[in-house]
Amino acid sequence: MAGGPLEGVLVVSLEQAVAAPYCSSRLADAGARVIKVERPEGDFARGYDTAAGGLSSYFVWLNRGKESLVADIKSPEDAALLQRIVAKADVFIQNLAPGAAGRAGFGAQALRRRNERLITLDISGYGSGNSYAEMKAYDLLIQAESGLAAITGLPAGPGRVGVSVCDVACGMTAHAAVLEALIKRGRTSQGTALQVSLFDAVADWMTVPLLYFEGTGAAPQRIGLAHPSICPYGAFATGDHSLVLISIQNEREWANLCALVLDAPELTTAPGFDSNTARVANRAAVDARVALGIGAMTRAAAAERLNRARIAYGFVNEVADLGGHPALRRQTVMTENGPASIVAPAVLQDGAGRPLGGVPAIGAHSAAIRAEFSAEA
Repeated sequence: MAGGPLEGVLVVSLEQAVAAPYCSSRLADAGARVIKVERPEGDFARGYDTAAGGLSSYFVWLNRGKESLVADIKSPEDAALLQRIVAKADVFIQNLAPGAAGRAGFGAQALRRRNERLITLDISGYGSGNSYAEMKAYDLLIQAESGLAAITGLPAGPGRVGVSVCDVACGMTAHAAVLEALIKRGRTSQGTALQVSLFDAVADWMTVPLLYFEGTGAAPQRIGLAHPSICPYGAFATGDHSLVLISIQNEREWANLCALVLDAPELTTAPGFDSNTARVANRAAVDARVALGIGAMTRAAAAERLNRARIAYGFVNEVADLGGHPALRRQTVMTENGPASIVAPAVLQDGAGRPLGGVPAIGAHSAAIRAEFSAEA
């Protein structure tokens, strides 16, 4: 938005789906002018669903504050137009299929030879120079390939993280890299060729499970909402059918749980209950005893006791509950179908959120952009 820290920065993003749009949307939030280049049929994320007032929930989330230019990079006229725009750009982002941007004349090296101040960002599934480089890659495939699915879910089998976590990890990593490159360019006047892959981004997040496996020979087990090395740490049903997730971190908290929540202070010295190591080995019995106590309470009573005991806890809410959560902040963005209430960006600046730009209809800015960057302009 105007007046943001990136005001005056021009971003051209040949993008689709999630990872690249996530990155460019955050640049737009900070005031950059983002020209989103869409194929004639539009970013395919426009068709993911119609849940957001007739529009795609993904698209509304990730494309606020951008200008939509419909162009076909295989058309000589459109390719020439895009080259003229990129010549004036500060950042060029693309997440097309491997090699597609280069074949169309938009490879990082070629672009930076013509504009040495340009920051290029290539987003891919598996990076380059390896046997997976040419493979198609979507979020769930990366969850599976990276081992994330193997440590997610219940003992019966692997599970999917319920949001596009690999795409988001990649977009977040890419956003930070672009900001670093802009800082570097401010000092050196030189751009940077950046590459970020979905696999690399989530593999970084998988460092602890990998090091644990390589150090012990055993991967972390899938145990749902429990914790592999802490007990009690898990979800317990209240008498009115809520699930409360309780996290005990030390013996003082365990003693408080026993005395102030379960009314059973004697458990702190009982065999199999008297240390975390013993409780992990005796998990079934410990969990059963905690479940018995929590099951006799309502949600409200459990919350009151857990608060009084200073125990870390949270309720396992449904998605519907998120909409009314006391900590949830929301903002409104304008779309072609009217206002849409989205979750507010996480960062507050001086105690307030930034204003957010609207979500563009497909090609909404095509005529103006074509006139601005025409060969005669």
